[in-house]
Amino acid sequence: MFRTHRTRLPLVFASGAAAALTLTLTACGNVTGGGGDEDFPNQSITLTVGQSAGGSTDLIARSVADGSQNAFGVPMTVENKPGANGAVATKEVAGMQPDGYNLVLLNASLITVTSLTASEEETVDLDDLDIIMGLSQDDYIMVANAESDIDTVEDMVTSDESVSYGTTGVGTASQLAQLLLMNEAEIEGNEVPFDSGAPALTAVMGGQVEVATIQLGEAMPQIEAGTIKPVVTFAEERVDYLPDVPTAVEEGYDVPVSQYRALALPAGADEEVLSTLREGVAEITQTEAYQQFNEDNFLTPAEISGDEVREQWTELADRYAALVEENDIDLGGSQS
Repeated sequence: MFRTHRTRLPLVFASGAAAALTLTLTACGNVTGGGGDEDFPNQSITLTVGQSAGGSTDLIARSVADGSQNAFGVPMTVENKPGANGAVATKEVAGMQPDGYNLVLLNASLITVTSLTASEEETVDLDDLDIIMGLSQDDYIMVANAESDIDTVEDMVTSDESVSYGTTGVGTASQLAQLLLMNEAEIEGNEVPFDSGAPALTAVMGGQVEVATIQLGEAMPQIEAGTIKPVVTFAEERVDYLPDVPTAVEEGYDVPVSQYRALALPAGADEEVLSTLREGVAEITQTEAYQQFNEDNFLTPAEISGDEVREQWTELADRYAALVEENDIDLGGSQS
C-alpha cells in the first residue's frame, strides 16, 4: 500500500510511466515502512463526482475507488453531486484543503466546452486544481434508430427535411460535436437537449429524435442488441470497438471531439501527498480488474501525467473555442 512519510522523495510522474512504476512498486511489495500520525493516507478518501450515479463518469470513479484499499490501505468513498456538467462539485472540491483526502473526477468537457457557455463565476479553472493523472478517453458516436433511413452523414445532407437530433445537454461535448457537424455539413436540424446520455438514447430508440450523439459506452449495448445503429464517430481515428464506422474527420468534417477524464485535488498539495496519490492510482489502473472495466465499458486508456492532462485539455479548449467562433455556432441550446 502507499503512504507518505517525511523521509519520502517526490516522484516525477511522466507519460508512459504507469506500467514501469507498477513493476517497480511490485518489486518493493507496495508497502512502506514506519507509521504514525504523519502517514498519508490514514483515513478514508472521498472522491466526488459531478454527475449522477450510474453514468460513465460515476462508473469510472467507482472502479478507481474499488482499488483504493489495496493501493492505499484505506477505503475511498464516492459522492455524487451533479450540477452544471460537474462545475458545482469541482468548484466545491477546489475550495477544500489540499490534504489529499478530497479528490474529484474531472470531465474534460467541463474545461474544454462548458467554459464556452458558463459565466465567469461558474467557470472552473485548472489552476485551482492539482491533477493526479489522466484516466481514460470516452468517444462520442452519433446513432440512429435501427429502422431509420439515416445510415450515413450524407443521408442527412441530402434529406429534404429537417433532422431532429438529441444532445446530452447545453455546454457538453455531445452538443459541441453535433452542432459543429450540422453546421459544417450544412444540415438543416433541430436540437433537442437532454440532461444526460440515457434519455437521449431512449429518445432515439423511441423515435422522438432521429439521431443523437452519446458516449460509446452508453451506445454499444443497444448497438449490439440491434435497436440502434452507428452513423459516425467523433474520434480522431476509427474506434477499435467499431472499426467499420467512419469518423467525422474521414467524412470531411473538422469535428474531432472526445471525452477525457482525470483525477484531481485542490491546488497546493504537498509533493509527498501528490506522489503517493500518483503511485497508488497508477497501481489501480494497472490491475486486471480495472483494465477489464475499461474493456467492458468500451473505454480507451489515456493514463497520462497531470502535466500532460493540463497541456492537452488547454489545447482542446483553445481548439474548440476557435471552431465555435469559426462556425459561428450557438452553444446556448439552439441552432439557427
